[in-house]
Amino acid sequence: MNRAHSAKRPPAPPYEAKQFIVYFPFDQYVLTPEAQTVVSEAANYTRTDQGASRLVVVGHADTSGSVAHNVRLSERRAKAVADALVPAGVEQSKLPVDWKGESQPAVQTGDGVKEPLNRHATIDIAP
Repeated sequence: MNRAHSAKRPPAPPYEAKQFIVYFPFDQYVLTPEAQTVVSEAANYTRTDQGASRLVVVGHADTSGSVAHNVRLSERRAKAVADALVPAGVEQSKLPVDWKGESQPAVQTGDGVKEPLNRHATIDIAP
């Protein structure tokens, strides 16, 4: 006699913290097509998750320009990313935004250095 065996699904992989990095052109905060792709990937990651409890967007700037300008620029970058996440399906209530100006560079440089890796916003997703 043939018995039908119920196939068990493998357990879902544990949800892991992940960081997405959105890069910006010099002195800009508009999302490029590449940046929009990263935002979409981050939004998709939050939708596939069963337990994401923390999501934060943090803007950054390089050291070219004044400190005050870079604080405003990093704020605009963070808000541009957050604004793009909402229509992609991330609840605005789960979306705190922060900005660091030039104070936490990805690559340490001297003052006045145009470093592409420091012109970014991060999307940190944690369980």
